[in-house]
Amino acid sequence: MRGDPLAAADALAASAGDYAGLVTRAIAFALDSVIVNGVALLVGVTVGLGVSLLHLPEQADILVASVMGVLWVLWSVAYFVFFWSSTGQTPGSRAMCIRVVDTHGRGALKPRRALLRFISLCLGAIPLLAGIWMMLFDDRRRAFQDRVARTLVVYTPAGA
Repeated sequence: MRGDPLAAADALAASAGDYAGLVTRAIAFALDSVIVNGVALLVGVTVGLGVSLLHLPEQADILVASVMGVLWVLWSVAYFVFFWSSTGQTPGSRAMCIRVVDTHGRGALKPRRALLRFISLCLGAIPLLAGIWMMLFDDRRRAFQDRVARTLVVYTPAGA
């Protein structure tokens, strides 16, 4: 991916210090949460209405609810891993003109690193968002997930 103009632009942005901050990243994450949970809600309501018409026993209702909960978790993980490993931008990131890039300029993240970044995001949020707040004290605005997955979040040109 050495000839990739987007990778070159991202490397230039990272070298110029155009790192995305807390508010920009929080807004992008909120937009992504609306998409993830909106789709999950639509699917859940549709399945719930369909199951309610079948008059299944209580154990079947519990099983359906459990399966839907597992599918929601898998959908959430797949959403972020897919976008971070394909373009480096979720739809929320694209709206806020930011991108997740590899710190070494090797192009898009591999799916395993994107999964590691998602798991690290969840772990960093557990202790009162300490893993997120740490970006306020880092010169490259790296949060816990960025340090673990060796990524940066940089601003991109609006049309990229």
